[in-house]
Amino acid sequence: MSMGSQAQAASYGTPSLTLSASYLSGAVGAGGDPVVNVTVAQSGADAGALTVTVTRSSKTSVATATDASVTGTGATRQVAVAARGRGYADLTVQVTGVDGQTATKTLHYAASAAVQRSADSRYLTGSSDASAAVDVGGGYAVVADDESNTLRLYDRSTSGAPVRTWDFSSRTGVSKEIDIEGAARVGDTIYWTGSLGNNKDGEYKSARNTVFTTKVTGSGASTTLTYGGSYAKLRDNLVAWDKANGNRYGFAAGTAAGQIPKQIDGFNVEGLEFAPGSTTTAYLGFRAPLAPAVPGGKALLVPVTNFDKMVGSGASAVFGTPIELDLGGLSVRDIRKNTANQYLIVAGSWAADDNSDPYALYSWDGDPAHAPVKRLDLPTSDPGGWESVVDVPDLSVPGARAQLITDDGSADLYGDGVEAKDLTHPEWKKSRATWFTVTG
Repeated sequence: MSMGSQAQAASYGTPSLTLSASYLSGAVGAGGDPVVNVTVAQSGADAGALTVTVTRSSKTSVATATDASVTGTGATRQVAVAARGRGYADLTVQVTGVDGQTATKTLHYAASAAVQRSADSRYLTGSSDASAAVDVGGGYAVVADDESNTLRLYDRSTSGAPVRTWDFSSRTGVSKEIDIEGAARVGDTIYWTGSLGNNKDGEYKSARNTVFTTKVTGSGASTTLTYGGSYAKLRDNLVAWDKANGNRYGFAAGTAAGQIPKQIDGFNVEGLEFAPGSTTTAYLGFRAPLAPAVPGGKALLVPVTNFDKMVGSGASAVFGTPIELDLGGLSVRDIRKNTANQYLIVAGSWAADDNSDPYALYSWDGDPAHAPVKRLDLPTSDPGGWESVVDVPDLSVPGARAQLITDDGSADLYGDGVEAKDLTHPEWKKSRATWFTVTG
């Protein structure tokens, strides 16, 4: 090397690079997978002149170095990965300075298997147990997780981490998980309800009895939530009401010590939505029990006619006439309506381990005397269970689409036998949001 070259090399420092996340999850065949931002710099050099590449992969059956693409200019670049197969791979990201000096970082990558309707699917990372979702406009939704009390704001059009999060544990006065399973919005208020049932071991957990509200300010990416109020006696009110009506639905037995909630005669709420044209009467949709009036059972909705006052001022719940719906032997996993009072109901099994059991999507006009209409059967070969419908399109328009979300908490996403909710790194936890055409 000449003296001039040595002087030139000495005038630059070692280049640096920083990854916006060290862990990244993708899916085989997915569209809109998340990316990692790479920030690069070198003393005395224009950042735009630095080169960023992915140089090696620890497992080429998952993704090779050439399956990673780098885009962008200047100090910040984006690395995206197109997965070849399910599993884990460490990818080496390298920056090369203007003088040939290099620096590297490791990106820990995990890929889940291809699913049906991959092109219509997006992955909400940061948690795996999505259980309820509410549209907040501008292509964004707030999503609850039944394993924590954290609400997360996501961009519905792309895969990736939440834009914003809120944990209302301290405001609701609970230290354990509420087991949030249902949500409904009226104006600027979102109502959230726990499952109201025992835990999976049949133990009573008071936090699960919580119903609380959040006030919405703004919309889209600018959405902000603030705590409103809470109510903790809805389960007690339901049991007393059922007893007073001859134990028609067996709520007392379903909430007894040792009773597992996800049984056909258990007690577990998973849907919440308001009655047609009402801002005060809300329907509680039950995963269990099934109404025992006919063989195979019907799905159960119980109207609470003063839902606003129950949470707002602590008034005891008042109940209307229960509604029994024929969902083909399935129960309510979510229920959502639009401003035209058109409902979509996600129907699934009451069973605890039901990833391979049937799921279906029904429409309903809100009239208790009218039967729901099956719109489509939902995929059951993919991991996870269908838990949420974000919003309801105009069901009179051909080709209308709705976005549904799975709870992937018990799914083995990466083929290593580890359930998603037990994964060490939040970036590898995820639920799937998929668009379905619901009108012909």
